[in-house]
Amino acid sequence: MKITEDTIKHVAVLSRLEIDEKDIAKVTEQMSSIINMADQLSEVNTDGVKETVQVVDRDTVFREDKPEHWQDRDELMKNVPDQANGFIKVPVIINKDEDE
Repeated sequence: MKITEDTIKHVAVLSRLEIDEKDIAKVTEQMSSIINMADQLSEVNTDGVKETVQVVDRDTVFREDKPEHWQDRDELMKNVPDQANGFIKVPVIINKDEDE
């Protein structure tokens, strides 16, 4: 896969990364190396190799899903800087106009 400076600029916009114009060439080269390494891995024969889903011999410990610090919603909402209709209001991170 060919990685171009335009590709890096596009990905930077989509991921909201600020890459200085003087660093675009360096980042393009680094990303090309990473993609080429991943392509090399796809050439390895993995027939008969079991997939790894957990590298540590531990069982997942489940606990009851209950709040530990905020036992009361009203108490929680006292500390919220911005709220709307009883919900915590957060900044918009995806603008529909940018993706079109």
